[in-house]
Amino acid sequence: MFEIEVSCIKNMRSLHLALDWTPNINHIGFFIAKRKGFYTNEDIDLTISTPGQDNYQVTPAKKVELGEADLALCPLESILSYQSKKAPFDLKAIATIFKEDLSAITVKKETVIKRPRHLDGATYASYKARYEDHIVQEMIKNDGGEGTIKVVYPEKLGIWNTLLTNTYDATWIFLNWEGADTRVKEAGLTYFKMKDYQIPYSYSPVIATSAELIHTQSGALTSFLEATKQGYLYAVTHPKEAIEILREQLTEEDHTYIDLDNSLSLSKDSFGNEDNWGVMELENVQKFLDWIKEKGLENHHFTIETIMTNALL
Repeated sequence: MFEIEVSCIKNMRSLHLALDWTPNINHIGFFIAKRKGFYTNEDIDLTISTPGQDNYQVTPAKKVELGEADLALCPLESILSYQSKKAPFDLKAIATIFKEDLSAITVKKETVIKRPRHLDGATYASYKARYEDHIVQEMIKNDGGEGTIKVVYPEKLGIWNTLLTNTYDATWIFLNWEGADTRVKEAGLTYFKMKDYQIPYSYSPVIATSAELIHTQSGALTSFLEATKQGYLYAVTHPKEAIEILREQLTEEDHTYIDLDNSLSLSKDSFGNEDNWGVMELENVQKFLDWIKEKGLENHHFTIETIMTNALL
């Protein structure tokens, strides 16, 4: 009996996932898979860390580059950024959380900003992602504006609160998380989705890792993704239990103000199903790559094969 237990321990493969934000609905599948033993069933010992632990001093993607994490949750733009920087790093996307974009540029409804072009002269609280500010400016131009929005860079984890306190006019949010904040329930939000203003925005967030790990630990990564998929699909079929599992991970503020039932309701249809969870459509990614190049935001030549793979799903 003792020998069997030792053998099981030796077969466990350790992985460290760095989340892109404090725990929220986008992460629900990871926490479910960990709680329900789905990772253990796949012989994966998963450690999960969040930016709240170091106040976002190091981004998730950077943690992978530094060897501090094996996997990162990040927007697809991070893959492009890391592969095209002066000292390139072979970050690669291996799955998407959502089948469609659930993010948007938003302002509170009580403002005079009713369309993207009204953002000219307004203040935008940016996360300082590599292409973020340009994307917002292009949205404004596509709506007939000049793109003269005033960009500011608050502390990342406090950006949402700058909108709530009317410190700044607009920011980028997930409609299924900040959009489910009860503090804006009465006033509501005006939001602008990328696809409605001719911006073929791709996937966010994606699960990313290094090309080296894909080469050396493909079996472990496939097992990790299988368990993760089961976690997200469990959230769809067991919503009440899923919400309670997530609730335990929330910050005090999110625990107080986020309507979790609404949040999951806004998310679940975009998780996909048993056959297509995590799959990134090549056409969607290519359109975004072409747009980035067309707008002169990047001179580096990207190919689908170098920035993403569905092979581990």
